[in-house]
Amino acid sequence: MNVRNRFVLIGLLVLLFPIAAACALQAYIPPFISGTQEPTPLAFITTPTRTPFQPLPAESTPPAPVLPDAAASPAEQPATLPAVPASATAPAAAPTAAEAPLPSSTGQPPADVPAGAALTVWVDPRLPLALRQAIELPDQIRTVDAPQDARVRIELGGDSPAANWVYALAAPFPTIPQGVTLEELQRSWRGESTGPFAGKPLLMDEHTAGVFTALWGAPGGGSVQVLPAEELLAAAWDRRPSWALIPFEALQPRWKVLEVDGQSPVRKDFNPDTYPLKVPISIAGSPAAVETARTYIPATNRDAGKMTVVAMTGVTALVRATAFTMEQQGITYPGQDVRGWLREADITHISNEVPFAEDCPYPNPVQPDLRFCSDPRYIKLLEDVGTDIVELTGDHFQDWGSRAMLFTLELYEEMGWPYYGGGRNLEEARAPLLLEHNGNRIAFIGCNAKGGGFAQAGPNHPGAVACDMDWMAQEISRLRAEGYLPVATFQHFEYYTYRAQPNQERDARRLAEAGAVIVSGSQAHQPQGMAFDEQAFIHHGLGNLFFDQYEVSYACRQAFIDRHIFYDGRHISTELLPILFIDYARPRPMTAGEREELLSAVFSASGW
Repeated sequence: MNVRNRFVLIGLLVLLFPIAAACALQAYIPPFISGTQEPTPLAFITTPTRTPFQPLPAESTPPAPVLPDAAASPAEQPATLPAVPASATAPAAAPTAAEAPLPSSTGQPPADVPAGAALTVWVDPRLPLALRQAIELPDQIRTVDAPQDARVRIELGGDSPAANWVYALAAPFPTIPQGVTLEELQRSWRGESTGPFAGKPLLMDEHTAGVFTALWGAPGGGSVQVLPAEELLAAAWDRRPSWALIPFEALQPRWKVLEVDGQSPVRKDFNPDTYPLKVPISIAGSPAAVETARTYIPATNRDAGKMTVVAMTGVTALVRATAFTMEQQGITYPGQDVRGWLREADITHISNEVPFAEDCPYPNPVQPDLRFCSDPRYIKLLEDVGTDIVELTGDHFQDWGSRAMLFTLELYEEMGWPYYGGGRNLEEARAPLLLEHNGNRIAFIGCNAKGGGFAQAGPNHPGAVACDMDWMAQEISRLRAEGYLPVATFQHFEYYTYRAQPNQERDARRLAEAGAVIVSGSQAHQPQGMAFDEQAFIHHGLGNLFFDQYEVSYACRQAFIDRHIFYDGRHISTELLPILFIDYARPRPMTAGEREELLSAVFSASGW
């Protein structure tokens, strides 16, 4: 499927200039070892990516989003709630309005209310603050201060659940523990020192404290610390290790969302029916009045129809020992342990550095030179892991000449995969990739920071596009002003260090300050550090996804897949998914111990 108006201009490319010194280690020729013992594969979701988004022309005005059908979550039957101590009660409800009948959906009073009779509504002061603020009752409704005086009650718990309000257990982003059990959380609430955050008070604002006091009873002495909502994040970072309980709508990238009983509200497999930190909201009263009031109350603060999950990856190069292993073990072999993570995402990004070529020779696992190509059959691996978009900023896109580059672009178009950071000419290579999914408008833009022979896209010939930082910053600012969330990716200089180097930090900061919400390094052959710049998340290098540097160093066996969560027009969270290579081709999810080792090294290199 052609996603841009394209035309083919075939020109000649010069051979690559000598490889820069910074890439010297990339020339490492791995001693190929076959028959590596495989660990037991982990279980993952394997439903193929639906790819419901539609790429948009670079200069078009996007249409209104079309949301996928989603069934409403079943209503829960809440447990009886304990009384709230006066000290934990949330602020009172809104001022009383003029007395008048509660309008129905037809503009008439409900049938079971006598003509001319006034309907009264009580709004539970313990309700979550954002929910109380979102309830849009008509001006004619009269609210009352006591539930016994109301015909309709909007309250926590009760017998008629109409909504669920979702909370998240969170910690500062550079936190290693993945989560806690509900039992550990509730024991901590009661004042018992237990779990990975033993002895640390649970931070929250006064409204959240009121809600969970209603659910769980009064907290034990010193187990909860109440702070103004706007101070929670800074306080949590200052007191690391620390944790906090916040409403879902308060999430932002500097928080890490912790699992509770294995569930996280930023994941696609989230189940609101069994999630421990949901708050049921009910409407009680006469049946007709309840149905009328229901239309004025939001069903949840976490609507799956407003969420987009983007999986970002590092280097893919289906060559040399990786390709030889694929020939021996099967083309889809490298992705078998990580495909679930990749296919689950709404948008899966692959940075494929190497062109497909019809005359590509059989792979040599000890190939002495650095001129690469991939057999066209290998595109089945990219299809199997759920590829949705392709980055073309890689060093080796030009290796096999113009014919192979154009052939590769045609393959991507046949697969329906839009691409960016390279193309048939300079204009196409510079164009941002504009996507819209579930109302989230995301723009991908990328470049090759080395330039020269590595980035030869020109007015009349194909290739990767060289970085023009002034132009990149202007383009990102323009995209942000048009309502897009820019994701900027680099093929930067390779450094075999966890710590990012000054030129990487400089360039990433420039794009973050211009308005990029995510800056991601696609070039690194080992994981590198991270940073936040205002609200932008920067990850300088993710490491390899599919490449054969198994014997270069242990760090080259480590890598990340980054899962970015967008919600209602914002980037709200990033989850780091660490992987480890077991041979020259195949990564698998890390064990808990391996994950802790990698996160400790990378967080330390990030200055955290």
